[in-house]
Amino acid sequence: MSVARKVRVLIVDDSAFMRSMLKRVVEKDPRFEVVDMATDGKEGVEKTKSLRPDVVTMDIEMPVMTGLDALEQIMTTCPTPVVMLSTLTEQGARVTLEALDKGAVDFLPKALKDARRNVFQASAILHEKLYAASQASVRPAAPSVVAKPVVSSINNFRKAEIAVIGSSTGGPKALQEVISQLPANLRVPVVIAQHMPAEFTGALAKRLNETSSLTVKELVKGEAIQAGCVYIAPGGLHTRVIRGGAGFCVDTAPDSGESLFKPSVEVLGQSVENIFSDKVLAVMLTGMGSDGAQSFTSLKNKGAHVIVQDEATSTVYGMPRSVVELGGATEILPLSQIAARVASLLS
Repeated sequence: MSVARKVRVLIVDDSAFMRSMLKRVVEKDPRFEVVDMATDGKEGVEKTKSLRPDVVTMDIEMPVMTGLDALEQIMTTCPTPVVMLSTLTEQGARVTLEALDKGAVDFLPKALKDARRNVFQASAILHEKLYAASQASVRPAAPSVVAKPVVSSINNFRKAEIAVIGSSTGGPKALQEVISQLPANLRVPVVIAQHMPAEFTGALAKRLNETSSLTVKELVKGEAIQAGCVYIAPGGLHTRVIRGGAGFCVDTAPDSGESLFKPSVEVLGQSVENIFSDKVLAVMLTGMGSDGAQSFTSLKNKGAHVIVQDEATSTVYGMPRSVVELGGATEILPLSQIAARVASLLS
């Protein structure tokens, strides 16, 4: 009986303590083996080239060569999935988003002073992210295994009163491409649930706002949502759209056992379905797992329009695949076509 090959991990960190602890935590899961460790970015690049690991964990602040510079060299010379380790600071969030733009698959906050969320206590999340990253596409896109993209014959979707977007691993970069191309006169509000810690969603909203003709902001509890604005659900909380006053507003609340993901695409999708039924344009972008698949499929079955990112352009084809397998996709499109399609449907 053949034994499944272990995921080979390279750890890059200038702290001997972090290297030792990360190795111990990573190898608690029998799916992984740490093949080597590097003490700075330069050594990390060299060992990535020579060892060809399945995934690299990369610290950001290091001597000789920073994690960002090392990431750039790795993606240029020997594309390999990289998971960044970042700090829970405004600067850490900004640099982390830059790393995701440069090709990092995912990130995990160190949070060493937070006993509940530090990287060693959150070992299950670390293992999940590392495994998903090891399966991620970081090379030139291959032809999709989906037989043919499903394309709807609908030219517009005038009954839509709201658009929702779900995303996870690879999402920040995908969102950058989609949101930056949407027109300023979008006639509905857009609400996004991106799997991301609380300290990072504000930075993501700011970054998207800088490159979009729409107003992009992090949601505030009780805020009325307006057409032509894009709202990022705050990390660490669930977001629901509710009726409020003469229109609609949002409620945010801590998790009460609804989902491992906060914000959850499923929770957002269910709230939108409860209020708008079929008057929804939903978009599922790249991400690991299946969060949102049930609610997006239910929306589609009621007559909502659901766009799913295709496999070839997804960093991780988990969440999109789950929607497709449940029969919840109205159409499946490459990332480069999604913004134009949304704009045409909502024109």
